[in-house]
Amino acid sequence: MNRGAKIGIATVCTALVGAAGFGAYNVYDAVTGNESKTPKVRTVVAEAPSADLAAAGAKAFLEAWAKGDLEAAGALTDSPDTAIATLKAFQDKVKPSALTLTPGGAPTASASPSAGPSASAKASPAASASAPAGTEVPLSFKARVEFAGTTNVWNYDGRLGLVKMSDGKAAVHWTANVVHPKLDTGESIAVKPVFAEPPMVLDRNGKPLNYPSLTPALMAKFKQNASGAPEDAGTGVVITKDDGSGTPDKLFTITDPKPAPSLKLTLDGRLQAEAEKAVAAASKGGTLPASLVAIEPSTGNVLAFANAPAGGQNRAFLAAIAPGSTMKVITAAALLEAGVKPDDVLPCPATLSVAGQTFKNDFTEPHEDWKFSQDLAQSCNTAMIKKGLEVLKSGDMESLAKDAFGIGPTWKTGMLLAPAKAPAPSGDNQRAAQLIGQGSITMNALTMASISATVQSGVFRQPILVPGAEQLKAERTLSPTTLQGLRAMMNLTATSGTAAGAMSGITAGAGAKTGTAQVNGQADDNSWFTAYRGNLAVAAEVGGGGHGAAAAGPASALVLKVGNG
Repeated sequence: MNRGAKIGIATVCTALVGAAGFGAYNVYDAVTGNESKTPKVRTVVAEAPSADLAAAGAKAFLEAWAKGDLEAAGALTDSPDTAIATLKAFQDKVKPSALTLTPGGAPTASASPSAGPSASAKASPAASASAPAGTEVPLSFKARVEFAGTTNVWNYDGRLGLVKMSDGKAAVHWTANVVHPKLDTGESIAVKPVFAEPPMVLDRNGKPLNYPSLTPALMAKFKQNASGAPEDAGTGVVITKDDGSGTPDKLFTITDPKPAPSLKLTLDGRLQAEAEKAVAAASKGGTLPASLVAIEPSTGNVLAFANAPAGGQNRAFLAAIAPGSTMKVITAAALLEAGVKPDDVLPCPATLSVAGQTFKNDFTEPHEDWKFSQDLAQSCNTAMIKKGLEVLKSGDMESLAKDAFGIGPTWKTGMLLAPAKAPAPSGDNQRAAQLIGQGSITMNALTMASISATVQSGVFRQPILVPGAEQLKAERTLSPTTLQGLRAMMNLTATSGTAAGAMSGITAGAGAKTGTAQVNGQADDNSWFTAYRGNLAVAAEVGGGGHGAAAAGPASALVLKVGNG
């Protein structure tokens, strides 16, 4: 420390002696370098200072702090070194252009935003150990903090606890929350960039979206996209944990951040509400994992998605599981393109052996006279496998999935997604399994809803959540003949096939396909359902839900009944 600094501090301390009559000896010796005297050691005594002594001690401390004489202010506490370090951190990190501190009287319950009878109530055991219980005189003060470049002024109520020292003087019992009632040990206060409150997320009709399955993480994804750019930041006084944990506590906004605009998504509040109910029921109140997605075929807009358990993983987008017989929609399309007609007889044997592996159906009796359309409607595994191995080359079905339905490339939906996979099979066993949605094929509700949407509209439109977002295109469309046959077969499934129960009363202009999938030796099969009705396509899956018509079907039908109008 240079001589000029010493003289300056000594001058301030002289003024403080007159104001409070306290602490001059130690401060004088410290700043003048007088080592000929032995500094007196002051300790807190088990006796409260008088009201006048406490008020004088508080006034002197606040005057020194307000003038920026932090060493003098620290000397007026029972922990000078810690006080000086904390006050210096406030000065360096908050950088007030002016600081006015006005003493008050005894604090009231509403005098500050902190809880408890006094600021010292928040102190750590180590910080408060020097102040015997019941010996503090609590006093309040008002802080006015100004900042350069703005007319915004930060006003807050503070608290001090005054204790009596062994030399008969009063001192501020030091805790971190002397600086601010909310500041505690292990925390820092500083000016940092602050952003506007997250924007409202709206549905396609401009109504706020607030549903259980739209988890905070999902909403945060879109809110982050709409705000948080450095150029949009303001500045504010913020308290943070030194270990990085917890959420920063913004105390005051110095310069206002740029407001974040509301963000409109493609979702429809009416359909979302119904999807939430449908998934909750299908999952037995969230005890089974489940998801549902609704898509607008004419645009690819995602109109609803729901998950069980609500607030958990976004299973609708992130699941990667076998879709079971719902995959037969694409298998049927491949067979139609290969020249098989809906009215062609395709026998449905009870079992079928492929390379030593036996495949069977959900029913035990054979149906030798069934037509292709009936095989799909009743979900005959053996007929689809047998004809597929006969007329399709290895990988034909998987190629069609990619070329016409967009399965394989990563979709840019605006959210994290597990891409659907339909890899080329490695042998006849895998060929057979993949023709009925098993093997190495993995899908999620989003993918299966898109498949039904493609059948309904005749064109693959990649699902999106933000209106006008870029959409990947498929390499080609299905032929008119294939589309006509596929729609008729899916309608038959909805009117008299395995989906008839779920689709009762909503079969006009509709098509559907059920699915039952076995997954990794799971005790109960997964329930799948995909369907369309008008300009609305839906898919649902319920882990361990059993047959597709049992759990996923009724859930999908509830949303389809609402319609897209």
